[in-house]
Amino acid sequence: MELKSIRLDIPENANIILGQSHFIKTVEDIYEAIVTTAPQMKFGVAFNEASGACLTRVEGNDDALKASATQNAQALAAGHTFIIVMREGFPINILGRIKDVPEVVNIFCATANPVEVIVAESEQGRGILGVIDGSSPKGVEDAAGVEWRHSLLRKIGYKR
Repeated sequence: MELKSIRLDIPENANIILGQSHFIKTVEDIYEAIVTTAPQMKFGVAFNEASGACLTRVEGNDDALKASATQNAQALAAGHTFIIVMREGFPINILGRIKDVPEVVNIFCATANPVEVIVAESEQGRGILGVIDGSSPKGVEDAAGVEWRHSLLRKIGYKR
């Protein structure tokens, strides 16, 4: 078995959700979950099949984001994984609904940070072991940090 680190390519001003699922209709169900929860959101979703034709299935409402999701899914080449690349919304807007999709098994990350995916490769194929999402902590939040966090959440509309 070989371990690999695959850096995802996240477009400027975009966020991603990386997850694991188990059924061919994942792309349709995720598409419906997003458009019925956040209809203004622009996105692409790609899902790697793990049996049968073993294709990367793609849906979405933005061609560039569909292409980005496809490129990232193919770089990972891990079966039963999906990636959503989105703009005009945030993972927090749809993450609960994505988790409610019956075939979704796991969410590895939801972020705009740089992401490295740790993949194991065997003779059978590839699987995701985990992710490195962003950077390591540089300290502990102080009073100024608390004030900054509270201010940011109010500025972007998540707190009053």
